[in-house]
Amino acid sequence: MSSRPRAAWPLVAVFTAGYLAAYLLPTIVGRLSVYLGLSTAQAGLVGSALLLSSASAGFSLAGRVETYGPCRPARVGLVLCVVGYGCAALAGTVPLVVAGAVVGGFGSGTATAVAAAGIAAQSDPHRTSSLGLLSVSATAGALYLTVPHLGGGHRLPFASIALVALLVWPATSRLGGSAAAGPAAPSAGRLPHRRSGLVLAGGMLVWSMAQNALWGVSSRIGVDQVGLSEVTIGAVFAAALGAGLLGVMGAGVLGSKLGRAVPIGVGTAVIAGSIVLSSSAGSLGSFATGEILWNTVYPVVLSYLIGLAASLDVRGRWAVLAGSASSVGVACGPVLGSVLSEEAGFTGMGLILGATTLLIALPVTAVALHIGGRPLVPGSVRRRGGAPAALLAVTTGAVPGAVPKVGAPEQAVTEISIPALRRRRLGRSAFRTAGPEGGQSNTYASTSDR
Repeated sequence: MSSRPRAAWPLVAVFTAGYLAAYLLPTIVGRLSVYLGLSTAQAGLVGSALLLSSASAGFSLAGRVETYGPCRPARVGLVLCVVGYGCAALAGTVPLVVAGAVVGGFGSGTATAVAAAGIAAQSDPHRTSSLGLLSVSATAGALYLTVPHLGGGHRLPFASIALVALLVWPATSRLGGSAAAGPAAPSAGRLPHRRSGLVLAGGMLVWSMAQNALWGVSSRIGVDQVGLSEVTIGAVFAAALGAGLLGVMGAGVLGSKLGRAVPIGVGTAVIAGSIVLSSSAGSLGSFATGEILWNTVYPVVLSYLIGLAASLDVRGRWAVLAGSASSVGVACGPVLGSVLSEEAGFTGMGLILGATTLLIALPVTAVALHIGGRPLVPGSVRRRGGAPAALLAVTTGAVPGAVPKVGAPEQAVTEISIPALRRRRLGRSAFRTAGPEGGQSNTYASTSDR
């Protein structure tokens, strides 16, 4: 994306259109099973195919959004959403519904990839990702409240996603045009923070798989283990979605005050406990507490994970790759939950998923700490191989306001690329510290070979 951040609301709108299918997956799968005569496993496979198609679009577009420009791929993705989900809504046979879902899923992944790349270019990626999650949660919540009262069989959920994509279309004109071609194309640039990015992408895959493994069997836990009616379970899920909205708003207010490591680490630990509580519930109180607590914290941690992925690369490549890996985990989660519940029971499944979630919290939190998830304290920002910047400022008499305040996010060191021909012409004396002529400065520029 462009180095100059653009308005956030078009990205939030495109993010909502791309992410909505994943939020509506439970009702899509349920209606396919009821109205098209598919078994639960077959309907789940259709949902998995939709999400895997979405993930493949993300993997395909990683690093290419800046090359094509955000507007064109966003419009292509929205067109695929309208055509694919629209055909799935109009079709009455299973093969056509599956084909439409796969095409629509690819469009959802394309739109999400564009939004993720744009979020990474924002000055505050976490705030924008929180707004996106708040928007998609509110949209999905409104649909969950209205769709059950309108009937329509399997057609209505697909038609709803297509309609949202159509409504979002005008926002694409505010995303910007095609990027200029040239030697600085992002696809040719070296992917930064490779080790941290791979750990984060793998962690988000397993993390999302564990969350959706529980979500896929939560209704069965309520009916089979707790003995609740479908009406009561629906009320619990509605309360959980409302709590999720509050969680997202809380994450937006909290922002970067605690860094990223604390919300990710502590939040994931709370999620692990909620998974165990929900899966071992024997009464309405414990079941509702586990589901509501889980749905409150889940979007909070997810918003920080998206913001962390965006911070790894301003061009958004890691944000797209990590988001696509998360989509793969979402697609495989219901299958994992069904297998574990059949083999180990609901309680055993919860213990396995809870322990896995805790283990995943360790490397993901380590990435957040390594990249700069801590709040800034005196001495936490360093020059390469030098003394802490805060201490340097005290000893060199830096201008007031040049020292970051305690609690501010860490400052990244900017890499400046110089062509090889110019490097041969420049001597060591051509480089100096950045700042006003003849004055002291606390900011340093560095050069590196590409």
